[in-house]
Amino acid sequence: MPFEGFTLYVYVCSTAVARCHVEAKAYSANNDQLIRVGYVKLDGLAVWQSSWLGQFPNLRGVNTILVDPFSCRITETKRFDTFASEDNAVQLRGYLSRLSPGSVVVGVTADEPTRYLSPALSTLRELGVNVTDVSRRGAFAFIAQKGYPSKTVLRKAVSEAEASTNQPQFHAIITGILFTVLKITKN
Repeated sequence: MPFEGFTLYVYVCSTAVARCHVEAKAYSANNDQLIRVGYVKLDGLAVWQSSWLGQFPNLRGVNTILVDPFSCRITETKRFDTFASEDNAVQLRGYLSRLSPGSVVVGVTADEPTRYLSPALSTLRELGVNVTDVSRRGAFAFIAQKGYPSKTVLRKAVSEAEASTNQPQFHAIITGILFTVLKITKN
């Protein structure tokens, strides 16, 4: 064997490019009986919809959508009804804490998210989502990358009146490049 005693290393490289357009709109309940619609869209396609008195179910609380920015697809959705119980806020806190560093999460509220939200406030703040000033029937929407709070986009309406006249919404484009190098050793 001419290569006896030598180790051969093979490197396999791949590149993935992210360009994912994300839109989100949150809403709150209101006493004026006005229809409000919330949504999350990925590359223009609605992937989550909810409404107050409208055609979609009212998905009350804080809704999260985990996004793969390279395929611009949902990898997971969760709903935490932080109006119904404090346990839902504890579950939200745990869920956000367990996300892997670099994970991209969209959050959008529906109806009334603040009643029992307190246990999750510090974890949300760690993501760059400071909503301690949002009161009853306020609303908020955000997109965050775990571990990078300065990149977070947050829109909020701190009161029912503000949420009725100006539903929180944003448009964001996730961009990035992922380089993967795999080293294969052959003896």
